[in-house]
Amino acid sequence: MISSQAKQNVLAGWLQPDALQTVCSILQSHQQAFGRPLLAGLAADASELQRAQALFASPAAVLAHDGADPDTDPGPRLIYANRSALVLWRRRWGEMVGLPSKFTAAAQERSGRQQALRQARAAEALSGYGGVRIDSRGRRFRIEGARLWTLRDAGGCPRGQAARFSAWHWL
Repeated sequence: MISSQAKQNVLAGWLQPDALQTVCSILQSHQQAFGRPLLAGLAADASELQRAQALFASPAAVLAHDGADPDTDPGPRLIYANRSALVLWRRRWGEMVGLPSKFTAAAQERSGRQQALRQARAAEALSGYGGVRIDSRGRRFRIEGARLWTLRDAGGCPRGQAARFSAWHWL
């Protein structure tokens, strides 16, 4: 018989209990912020695992970071990245999750990114955001039409921010 600890060790990062809770927060917070589901066609009674699989497999890039103060160093750290985001940034789960989220953008782009995150935090949500990002090998790309929103825990308290975009191009 396999212990629960051994099972957790063999599960992919995006299926770990913390990631499953983050997926729930991402989906519920998006619904609350924008009045529509993040994933069209996902059944309301979908299991936690089905939700996690659907979000991870989504063709749109979805990322989330914790609620650390962006004015501190290193600022918020990524707590979720789906497969589309991992491929785009050319990182594995273990390299992306835990990374200070500011490192998803080139140094000269970070102030604009930080300003958009502040605007999204103040308004709870922001649509139509665009900016330049950088992958793990230094290649730059521009994202467009991104949605940013506040992540909330089960009690409704802010716990970070999430982003979703499907339009991007290499520079």
